[in-house]
Amino acid sequence: MIVVLIVEDEMLEQEFLKTVVLEDLSTEDRLLTCESGVQAVKLAKQYRPNIIIMDVMIPEMDGLSAIAEIRKFLPNVCITVLSAYSDFPYAQKAIRLRVFEYQLKPIKPNAFKHIFHKMLDSVAESPVLVEAVPEEKSTEPKEYLHNFIEESIKYIKEHFRERLTLEIVASKAFMNPKYFSHVFKKEMGVAFTEYVINLKIQYACRLLETTNYPAYRISIECGFSDPSYFNRVFCAKMNMTPNKYRKHICASKPSD
Repeated sequence: MIVVLIVEDEMLEQEFLKTVVLEDLSTEDRLLTCESGVQAVKLAKQYRPNIIIMDVMIPEMDGLSAIAEIRKFLPNVCITVLSAYSDFPYAQKAIRLRVFEYQLKPIKPNAFKHIFHKMLDSVAESPVLVEAVPEEKSTEPKEYLHNFIEESIKYIKEHFRERLTLEIVASKAFMNPKYFSHVFKKEMGVAFTEYVINLKIQYACRLLETTNYPAYRISIECGFSDPSYFNRVFCAKMNMTPNKYRKHICASKPSD
């Protein structure tokens, strides 16, 4: 019996994939579908699929992380990744996870049919070997998310003086931007934009305390493209202008 798992959160895409797959399955075979990485891991543990079709950008746990988790107990399962991203890091990670195919969206029906036939042939030639891994060794979704946020924070702190967008950081964490924003705020207690601005202002304060740079240069050093916007943000955060802050710091320093 062939068990196929399709992981796709876009319903139109999921229906298209189901239609193609069902053409080649018999009544004895089984087709499973889900919309998130967490669901994918649970279904894979329960039903031990031979074939998995996995989208990359899905909620809760991205596709590549879900594959890494599934590989722990289904090391030889045949997996094809579907992605809207042609970035090399995605493909590189997919290669390390030994995926069967890495296909860019939108994928044409004939192309997907060809890939699925190849997957069926591969499964027929090399039956999947199941190696059960004790449940406690599996990384929980919450821990995955915590690790992603930790890595993201590290990246933000290294690049906050550059033009840093939510989309850029989310892509580094292999997460959907909208979902990344939600997880970030939940984990950090502050929105992504607010967190980055706070870092910029903290750095501006340090420069005001330790250098003689004029305010316009400090705004550039902190990654602000508009000095007037920097002044407005600084005033909103510190309740005083950058120049007043510098004078206040100088006045509060003990004299020799």
